[in-house]
Amino acid sequence: MKLFKKILIILLVLIIIAGTICFIIGYSTYSKALDEKPLISRIEEIENNDNFVPFSKLPKNYLNAVVAVEDHRFYDHGPIDLIAIARAIWVNVKSLELREGGSTLTQQLAKNVVLSQEETVSRKLGEVIAAFDIEKNYSKDEILTLYVNTCYFGEGYYGIYEASMGYYNKEPKDLNLDEASMLAGVPNAPSVYAPTVNPDLAKKRQEHVLEKMVEYGYITKEEANSI
Repeated sequence: MKLFKKILIILLVLIIIAGTICFIIGYSTYSKALDEKPLISRIEEIENNDNFVPFSKLPKNYLNAVVAVEDHRFYDHGPIDLIAIARAIWVNVKSLELREGGSTLTQQLAKNVVLSQEETVSRKLGEVIAAFDIEKNYSKDEILTLYVNTCYFGEGYYGIYEASMGYYNKEPKDLNLDEASMLAGVPNAPSVYAPTVNPDLAKKRQEHVLEKMVEYGYITKEEANSI
């Protein structure tokens, strides 16, 4: 029993040390990014862009589609989603490959706006610290709006306005369910899912988006089948 307690104490100490190291690395990475340009300045640049689409002019079906396929618990969790992280670890360990990530929409926004797209441990840790700072200063609706305005949709289109005009020649507010669900699936892998790159894969991705919208109660099965 004493040995078991010693082992637990050692494990706890190791976890605390590892957590402290991760925090220091993440905080340092995020701080360096802010030294180049503060968070508020980065956000203001996005919101002052002529192509910025405010929350009130984004169609509900599109926003629902994004949340359903990217982070269905977005409005219920904080900057990070421990449940999604645990699920991703389990899926990846079980399949012995990186098949699923646990990033929240806030983390993805942090990557788009503050940090780089490089897949490094320091960037990932910085992303977590950035996510906490973003959620401290912005509402969930604001974060979702900023996210869809900074995503890359392929074909050189950045943000939902350019994507909507480029692919469908219409403003985002006029997107129907078919178009909205198609665009919601593209940022996951623009080089693969852009409608002009591979229509078949884009359609499969759209079907996945629609399935998620049905699963989480945003649309009916009949509505999904009508697309």
